[in-house]
Amino acid sequence: MMSTATTDITESADGPSPTEGIDVACPLILASSSPRRHDLLQAAGVPFRAVPPRIDEPADLEGYASPAQLAEALAFFKARAVADRHPDTWILGADTIVALEGEILGKPRDADHARTMLHRLSRSRHAVITGVALLRPDGRRYLTSDTTYVTMRPMTDAEIEDYIASGEWIGKAGAYAIQETADRFVTRVEGSFSNVVGLPIELVTRMLRRYAHLELPTDGA
Repeated sequence: MMSTATTDITESADGPSPTEGIDVACPLILASSSPRRHDLLQAAGVPFRAVPPRIDEPADLEGYASPAQLAEALAFFKARAVADRHPDTWILGADTIVALEGEILGKPRDADHARTMLHRLSRSRHAVITGVALLRPDGRRYLTSDTTYVTMRPMTDAEIEDYIASGEWIGKAGAYAIQETADRFVTRVEGSFSNVVGLPIELVTRMLRRYAHLELPTDGA
């Protein structure tokens, strides 16, 4: 059975109260340089343009109450970095992390770090969490996250070394890309597959319909 865990959407405001019926008057901006998120949003029929956030991801991932809270904070930081340059546009930010037994696994620093992550994920059931931040031009913001559980079969040392040599782990939370060849290590996905890729498109399209009043195709969302 497919299941998922989505946190409640947190709404807050830095600016004036929102106007009822506000629509996306100019294209939505995706605060990301990820081709995976770009492709997912495009396939969902969402009109947008991508602007990479000028922000360095923190090396220290500690200090947050939960992995979901961290993912939401990182998504917000990305969106805010772009909103500072485009204050009159709706901004969508996202960030994906992996959590194993309560420990957060972000993007590996190098090949040795990726190798260590993959050895830990081998034979595991772990959480893949994507935080989502939607910022509107009037200062209102909506934060939430989606969690998918991924089960991996045991990986041999040779398989891990081959995967490291492929370079697919670079820039990937948990050091693997399920949408590429790492799917051969996965035996079960509980929840949104697109969430593991990097953007829970079902959640995102619901948010865009509800808050941005954006008319979108209904297939798969």
